[in-house]
Amino acid sequence: MALPNLHTPRVDFVTMGLETVMTTSKILVVDDEPSILYLVTSYLKAEGYEVFTASDGPAALKAAKVFKPDLVVLDIMLPGMDGLEVLTHLRRESSVYVILLTARTEETDKIVGLGVGADDYVTKPFSPRELMARIKAALRRQQTEVGSGSAKGMLSFKHVCIDRDSHQAFVNNKLVELTAIEFDLLTSLAENRNRVLTREQLLENVWGYDYFGDTRVVDVHLGHVRQKIGADFIVTVRAVGYRFEDELL
Repeated sequence: MALPNLHTPRVDFVTMGLETVMTTSKILVVDDEPSILYLVTSYLKAEGYEVFTASDGPAALKAAKVFKPDLVVLDIMLPGMDGLEVLTHLRRESSVYVILLTARTEETDKIVGLGVGADDYVTKPFSPRELMARIKAALRRQQTEVGSGSAKGMLSFKHVCIDRDSHQAFVNNKLVELTAIEFDLLTSLAENRNRVLTREQLLENVWGYDYFGDTRVVDVHLGHVRQKIGADFIVTVRAVGYRFEDELL
């Protein structure tokens, strides 16, 4: 199969199992460490995914534009253009699910990455099985949303209205722009109105994987939701989790 010329020697493309896999998700892996690329690609190949790899930021953006991956595994520390800059460019054109790979352990780096638009992150050194679990969960969630033909209807409260079919949320009849993750977090809480959900429950409900030890991703994304819809509707229950509060119509 002829591949488009991306005019860069730093992009590699690996296609596998297309004759036996009827529906193949496309994954772009971006990292400047050959050993990481080989490790992650090997695990993805074993699962039958179609994989593309890039070793720097510009090549990653070209690959994302040409191949339109279903999910991106993106390292922060890249030569020339770092992963956060790549992510910023991606978010201008795409809502593709992005998992950050980073050796940085500082809390601010994680918060910045999620603030720029990452859906999740894994800190190096990482467990390949953990990364695969997160990738599978994200893709399974996407396929479930696309393949669901049943109407989910409206969640209507006095101030907040959530249209689960169109993935739109309104506060006082004004549309609020939410990312897919933010919308699902709000919906999960609203469906359990006045009930406290733990961070672990939200991870399972929204991201679709079991608790791996770091729930900061929940706090950061919910912080964004509260900024957009108003802090009064999502209450933090100290040492437990979060609760949605609004009056039913």
